Amino acid sequence: MKRTGLVIVLVIVALVAINAIGAYNKMVALEQAIDGAWAQVNTQLQRRYDLIPNLVNTVKGYAAHEQEAIEAVTNARAAMMGAKTPAEQQQAAANLESALGRLFVVVENYPELKADKVFTGLMDELAGTENRIAQHRMLFNDEVRTYNTYIARFPNVIWAKLFGHNARAYFEIPQEAQLAPEVNF
Repeated sequence: MKRTGLVIVLVIVALVAINAIGAYNKMVALEQAIDGAWAQVNTQLQRRYDLIPNLVNTVKGYAAHEQEAIEAVTNARAAMMGAKTPAEQQQAAANLESALGRLFVVVENYPELKADKVFTGLMDELAGTENRIAQHRMLFNDEVRTYNTYIARFPNVIWAKLFGHNARAYFEIPQEAQLAPEVNF
């Protein structure tokens, strides 16, 4: 009887250990997927970052007196470069999107600029980059959702707490960045 009880206890311990190992490995794999998705977002943010000086210089040539909008983009780009954590990068990206929106409002007042081949080429590249950012942001958020759901389920929630795995933040655009820019002349 003692032997049967010991076997049952050992089987239960083995099952719990196997479950814990499996849950840990799955959490690690899901975190790696999130990090990989973030790397793709970051690559596209860098691409946007690299396009902006050319865009700003093109606009400067036509609209030199629109210094405020140009400086806002330049400052937002600098903040983007200084951002270290994903949260800082997300905030900097939102600020950059807002500044670019204000710059595009300024551009609307310069038909000759909108017709410039260099400017239109840069705008096409930027539009493509913005689409890729949106796609990769969506993929990143899907990976975060999958991970957060996994670690919130029972018994994974126990293992997540035990192994120090916490919920990850989504890449969301702040409310103020979602508003259409207003430029007054």
